Formats: sequence, C-alpha cells, structure tokens
Amino acid sequence: MTDNNNLNYKTLIIEVMEGIALLKINRPESLNALNAEVFSELSECIDKINANAEVKGLIVTGSGEKSFVAGADIKEMLNTNLLGGQAFSRRGQSIFEKLSSSPKPIIAAVNGFALGAGLELALSCDFIYASVNAKLGLPEATLGIIPGYGGTQNLTRIIGAQKTSELIFTGKMLTATEAKDWGIVNAVFAKEELLTKTQETLKAIIKNGPLAVAAAKDAIRNGFNMSKSDALKYESVHFGYLFNTEDRVEGMRAFAEKRKVEFKGK
Repeated sequence: MTDNNNLNYKTLIIEVMEGIALLKINRPESLNALNAEVFSELSECIDKINANAEVKGLIVTGSGEKSFVAGADIKEMLNTNLLGGQAFSRRGQSIFEKLSSSPKPIIAAVNGFALGAGLELALSCDFIYASVNAKLGLPEATLGIIPGYGGTQNLTRIIGAQKTSELIFTGKMLTATEAKDWGIVNAVFAKEELLTKTQETLKAIIKNGPLAVAAAKDAIRNGFNMSKSDALKYESVHFGYLFNTEDRVEGMRAFAEKRKVEFKGK
C-alpha cells in the first residue's frame, strides 16, 4: 500500500490504496502501547477516515512483528487519582466508540500481543483476524484495576458473561487459537498471511453496497441492546430506507440484467 492521503502522525502510520485504509499503531519501542498522544492522533485519524469518501474500509493493526497493542501506557497512570482514572476511562471509551460507530467496515488484524487496551481496541472493530503468534487478554486485574475502555461490556456482548468473567478475573492470556475457540477471533492465519487475508476479506466487503453495509452494521450494533421486538422494528426501518436509495435500484437491476453492479453510495 502507498500513502496517498497525507495523513502524517507521530504514533500512527496510515496507508491508503484501492479504497482500503491500513492504520498501524506505531510505538514499537513500547510494543505499541497506547498513550495520550496515540489517543489524540487516533481520534483525529478516525474523523478524517470517516470524512474521506475514497476510504471504503479500514484495517487496524500494529507496527512490527511482536505486538498489535500491548496495552495502555501504565507510566501515565501511576500517579492518577479517582477522578483522573475516570477521565482516562471516558477518554478511551469515547475514542473507541467513535471507531466502533463508524459506518465503514473495520477489521482488526491482530499481529502479536493484544492485551488490555489493545484487546479493547480490537473489540471496537467489527471483527478480528489474528496471526498464529498473537496473544490476547485483559490482564488489568493483575495491576489492581479493571478494563476501562469498554472491555467489560464489549467482550460480554460477544462471548457472554461467564467467559468474560473468567478472562478478566484470571487475567490470563489466550493464544490466537484459543481466542478463536472462545469466539473472540474470527480466523487465525500465519504471520505472513494476516494482512493479505484481511485485505481480501475487506475487498470482498467493499464491493457490496456501502449504504447496505453501513445499515447492517448499525442494525447489528444498536439492535443488540434493544428488546427483540424493538430490534426487529429497527431492522425494518433500515430495510425500508434502503429501498429509497439509488444503490438498491442499481443492485437489483444489475442482478436482473445479469451484469456487474456499480454502487455509488447514494
């Protein structure tokens, strides 16, 4: 991939090609741990990606071969009090929620350690692919705290309360294969294949109607917290809305005419 969008940051590397943005957390000297600067740049970067019509999908990964994101920068938290701790938590939650609520499809390519805030970042993506060497966990209890960037809530919604409790209470790390067995990771690949496989999946996704993908993402994300009755109504709202789009007309006509579809996001 080549960077053609002039998105230059100190702690992030952004490369864009063929509608796909590759975002790398780039602090290899600290195993890509998230500090205040990373959070600030990540927030700005998400805004720019969401506003960029040329970017159809996003891959989030870590720089280097050892780590996706090894956690939050503990040094910044050493002298924090109650209010400071809550502020740390709310800042991280708001930025990860901004990522999670993006209308664009986002895949986490976990290429090494995804611990604490690192796993919480990955959980903020639509789903996770991992390399065979990846290690995933929420070890905050071993430091006397709990996950504060959405981990207790997002993971519970994926694998349930019992498995989430076991992972958080013990603070243990899972291998990539174990994380797949637990339902945290969708697929596991060799290190050298991870990005290629992730790109292949995202390319397949962005060939589909972008409005449809965004609507499906919103229905899945927000419908989860509703009663089934309300969630079905919410699904119908999105379903009906899409019938009023040019993409729906194009998609159905292309199917009927047995030709290649050309979505425009309208």
